[in-house]
Amino acid sequence: MINVNELVHGPFRSAYLGYYAFVPHAGRGYMSEGLALALRWAFRELHLHRVEANIQPGNEASRALVRRFGFRREGFSRRYLKIAGRWRDHERWALLAEDWRGHRSSNFGMRRTRDS
Repeated sequence: MINVNELVHGPFRSAYLGYYAFVPHAGRGYMSEGLALALRWAFRELHLHRVEANIQPGNEASRALVRRFGFRREGFSRRYLKIAGRWRDHERWALLAEDWRGHRSSNFGMRRTRDS
């Protein structure tokens, strides 16, 4: 599941990215393929300038995923989100449209989609 939330247009042109996968589907490239499509939609169709992802510091798979797409770590948010009854710290990662355009040409080591 991948979603683009809290869309703000006007001079901000930003949104938050959310995603998760179930264990039986891990390691099959679904998240990479889905994220490539979601980012293309966010930057091409919605004309966003920025997409942010907030990730728990211990979630190495998620951090590796966004790094592959050119996201950069921008900060740390203490007790950012309540998960399973506990407030959890998160790292703030962001990708700008111009960075996405630059990394997109490398195709992130993935197969090309029909519209790429």
